[in-house]
Amino acid sequence: MRQFVIGLTGGVAAGKSEVSRRFEALGITVADADLAARAVVAPGSEGLARIVAHFGSEILLADGQLDRAQLRERIFASAQERQALEAITHPAIRQLLRQTCEQAPGPYAVAAIPLLAEAGGRQQYPWLDRILVVDVPVAVQHARLMQRDGIDAALADRMIAAQASREQRLALADDVVRNDGHPDHLQAEVERLDQAYRALAG
Repeated sequence: MRQFVIGLTGGVAAGKSEVSRRFEALGITVADADLAARAVVAPGSEGLARIVAHFGSEILLADGQLDRAQLRERIFASAQERQALEAITHPAIRQLLRQTCEQAPGPYAVAAIPLLAEAGGRQQYPWLDRILVVDVPVAVQHARLMQRDGIDAALADRMIAAQASREQRLALADDVVRNDGHPDHLQAEVERLDQAYRALAG
C-alpha cells in the first residue's frame, strides 16, 4: 500500500528542522531533503561527477568532498548556476525522498523539502498528499539567519531573496504552522496535526 505522505516546507531559518524533530519524537519517519541532497552528491556518486563536469574540479575539497561553501557562493551569485545545480540534483533527491517515505513504518511519513515551492511544488511532487508550511515573518527569518549562520545582513537578504516568497509558499499550503512564538505553542500545533494526519491516513 502506498504511504500517506506530508510535504513539510518553509523558508530558510523558519524552523522546519524543529518541526521535523517534533514529528520524529511522535514516532513519524521524516525523510529530509537536505540529507538526501548530501547523499546524491557523496564522493563516488553520479551527482557529484555531474557537478564537477559543470562547475570544474576546483569545486572539490582536497579529500574529494564537495566544497559546499564555494558552491554556495557561486549559486547565490548567479541564478543560472543555481538552476544548473538544481537540474542535476533535484530529480535524484525526489527519487530518494519518495523511496524513503514509501518504505517508512507508521501511519504516515513526512518529506521535509525546504525548496518545495522553488522545485515545482505539487507538479514535481505529485505523490504528496498534503503540504504543511512552517511560516514566519521575513523580519524574524532575517534575524534568525544572521544569528544562526553568523552572516551579515546583506548575505541574509540574498539568501532570502533567492528563495520563493512567503506568499508563494503559503499558496501551496494545506496546513500552516506559525513559528514566531513560544516552543510550547509549536509542540501543541505539531500534536494537533499529528492527530489529524493519523485520521486522514487511516
